[in-house]
Amino acid sequence: MRDSPVNQTDRRTVRERLLTSAARMFARKGYAATTVREIVTAAGVTKPVLYYYFRNKEGLYTEILHTASVRYSLLLDGARQRKGRAVNRLLDLADQILAFFMEQIEVARLAYSLYYGPPQGAPAFDLDAYHQKFHGLVTELVQIGFKNREFRRGRVEDITWMILGVINIALETQLSHPELGFGREGLGRVLKLFFDGIKGAEGPKGSR
Repeated sequence: MRDSPVNQTDRRTVRERLLTSAARMFARKGYAATTVREIVTAAGVTKPVLYYYFRNKEGLYTEILHTASVRYSLLLDGARQRKGRAVNRLLDLADQILAFFMEQIEVARLAYSLYYGPPQGAPAFDLDAYHQKFHGLVTELVQIGFKNREFRRGRVEDITWMILGVINIALETQLSHPELGFGREGLGRVLKLFFDGIKGAEGPKGSR
């Protein structure tokens, strides 16, 4: 029994092609200027297939950002629940964020174009929530680092902004000039260099 315009085994592939094609076109042309015809042509499907999965262009756009938001939140929740030294947790978090960003580069490009570009007539979506969740988690981990004497005396806010700054440079370079990006390994090296510079004199609690 067929329950969609495509075979059951192809459903996920078709759906992903629609999401990827739409994200790419929304980022490059803008939401209002992108037509359903252009999206389905790029995805290699027909209009009824798009309508079956997403009902309309607005539903497709909302699903792109919603799916990314859910995965992003799960990533942050996992990092918050992880145990271990704050420095190691921050390094792991930065690596996962960059890996996720690289995997979802078209969605990231769309989000940047919506946030920094001119209005596109797109449905409202709280993009600020992405940054606020990430900022809050980094702040928590820095506070843990101070509590465990991994960091020397200083301002939590200053160290938080330094970490966010390094990560954001890695993300934006990957977006605009990937050939110049230092990648996941390079991001880890830069952050380790920074952490070595603010290492607490007594070391982590319980290390002696």
